[in-house]
Amino acid sequence: MYSLLKVFLFRLDPEKAHHLTFSLLKFPTFSKIAGLMFKKEHPSLKRTVFGLEFKNPVGLAAGLDKDAIAFNQLGELGFGFIEIGTVTPKAQPGNDKPRLFRLTKNEALINRMGFNNHGVIDAAKRLKHRTDKSLIIGGNIGKNKVTLNENAVDDYIIGFNELFDVVDYFVVNVSSPNTPNLRDLQEKEPLTKLLNTLQDLNNKKANPKPILLKIAPDLTDTQLDDIIDIVKQTKIAGIIATNTTISRDGLNYEKAEIEKIGMGGLSGKPLTKRSTEVIRYLKQKSNNAFPVIGVGGIHSADDALEKLDAGADLIQLYTGFVYHGPKLINDINTKLIK
Repeated sequence: MYSLLKVFLFRLDPEKAHHLTFSLLKFPTFSKIAGLMFKKEHPSLKRTVFGLEFKNPVGLAAGLDKDAIAFNQLGELGFGFIEIGTVTPKAQPGNDKPRLFRLTKNEALINRMGFNNHGVIDAAKRLKHRTDKSLIIGGNIGKNKVTLNENAVDDYIIGFNELFDVVDYFVVNVSSPNTPNLRDLQEKEPLTKLLNTLQDLNNKKANPKPILLKIAPDLTDTQLDDIIDIVKQTKIAGIIATNTTISRDGLNYEKAEIEKIGMGGLSGKPLTKRSTEVIRYLKQKSNNAFPVIGVGGIHSADDALEKLDAGADLIQLYTGFVYHGPKLINDINTKLIK
C-alpha cells in the first residue's frame, strides 16, 4: 500500500508530501487499515526501560509529528512509542523554504526546518486526547531561535512544565544543527547546568519523569566521554543517539549538487554506521550505566538488530519510515519475535 502511495508522494515537494500524509492519517479508516496490515503485538516485544513499559522497542523519532497532530494515528501503525516535537515555548515559523530535501540515491534527507512549531501550549492541549493509554509519548523540548544561549534554560523549563502532565518522558534537544549556536549548549558546563536545573524541577514532582538527552553524531570521543560524565553527574535517565549530522560524507551526488542544497542536518542511510558507533561507544565506555535509544539510518530489520546488538535499549525511526512506511515497523518487530 505505502509503496504505491510513495510513488505519488515522492513526486511532490517533500514538505507538501508530509502535510498530505498527515491529512490522510486523520481519516480513521486509513490508519486502522494500515494497523491491521502492519501492527504486531507479542509478549516478547515488550521492553521496560527507565521505568516505563513499551509495547515494542520501535518508536518514532522527534521531527515528524512536531505539533502532536497525529500521534494517535501514528500509534495505530504499530509504533511502541511516539516522540513529539521539538516544541519551543513560543510558536515560530522555522527557517525559510525550501528547507527539506530528498537524496533518494542514498535514501537520505537534508533538513534545516529550524524547530518550526505552533508552540508547546498548543501541543500540550492535543496530547490530553491520547486514545491509547498504553502508547508511550515522549516530549522533545528546545529553545526558541530568538532566545540567547545564556537564557536557554528558561525555555527548557517552560517546555518541561507545560508538557509534564501529558508526556511519559522528556528529551532535551541541544543537538539540532538548524538553530544558530544551539549545539554550543552541548559543551560540558552549560549542558550540566541545564540538565541539573531540569532534574531539580523533576525531583520536586510527586512522580518524576525520565529525562533524556539527544546528542549529535558529530561529537568526538572526548566529547562523548564528557557526555557519559554528565549523565552520571546529573542522573538523567539516558541518551538518544543520534540526531542528524552536518557531515556530507558518502553521498552519491556531485559536490555541486550538495552545495546547492546548502546547510542542514543529514539523516538516513549515510548515518547508519556512525550512529551505531556512538551507541556502542557510550555503552562500552560507561559499562552499560544508562539506557540508550538508538536512531539514525535504520532502513531495514537488520539495521535495527545492529543497533540493538550495539547496546541500544530501544530504537527510533524517522527517515527510514519516510522511505519504507509502516512495513518497516512490522519487519523489525517480526524479526525480533523470530
